[in-house]
Amino acid sequence: MTDEVVLERVAELVPDELWQRVQPLLPPRPPRRFRHPGRLPRNDRAALAGIVHVLITGCTWGQLPTEQFGCSGVTCWRRLRDWTEAGVWPQLHQVLLEELRAASKLDLKTAVVDGSHVRALKGGLTPVLRQ
Repeated sequence: MTDEVVLERVAELVPDELWQRVQPLLPPRPPRRFRHPGRLPRNDRAALAGIVHVLITGCTWGQLPTEQFGCSGVTCWRRLRDWTEAGVWPQLHQVLLEELRAASKLDLKTAVVDGSHVRALKGGLTPVLRQ
């Protein structure tokens, strides 16, 4: 695929409006080494598009079409891991909530509350003991 097609696919999954909100929240990349600098890092926006594609389609990271996004599934997975550790997603959630509140588009009269799962510290019955 040409670079133009890749850019179109990335812009389709990560529109400019979304990217403008996400980009300032991303952690800075570590500086490249002088000796043995390795490969150039892949585009963050392309990695985010790959993450969105996996979420939408349910494909595995290994099935992510590299030629459509300009980065591999492993790269997208690593960015997801790094951004999760850096706390990007809760920050993005907060930014979006604040924008909705400021525009008076956040209506909390109807809300869906999800439960949580708590690990049983002492464990449950084993399949053998359940019978």
